[in-house]
Amino acid sequence: MIVAGIGFRRSVTAEEIVALVEQALERAALGRDALGKLATIKTLADLPAFAEAAHRLAVTAISVEDQALATAAPRIRTHSAHSIAAHGVGSVAEAAALAAAGPHAELILERITSPSATCALARLETGS
Repeated sequence: MIVAGIGFRRSVTAEEIVALVEQALERAALGRDALGKLATIKTLADLPAFAEAAHRLAVTAISVEDQALATAAPRIRTHSAHSIAAHGVGSVAEAAALAAAGPHAELILERITSPSATCALARLETGS
């Protein structure tokens, strides 16, 4: 199962998030049915656009705690100065995807961007 990690501005629309996730899946050569979760940081998880995007994608919306982000941070590949200053990690999307997918998850698509959002994909750990 795939987890899409999302970072976004508060002004983002659900349509923009959905379009970005679909673009990410296409870049990773995955079908929409591979997606199982949409994850973001706790401070953004309650915003309507995030919940609506998860609903439209027919996946579970996951809120990632700050400690889980920090634990995932060493495994991210993108290091945005803005993200580090605002959230303490180089990429909210990558850290959220990895944190929600588990400690042995694999990042399969680095952060991609749209005007108001970022998205990264991680493969859920299989328990091996």
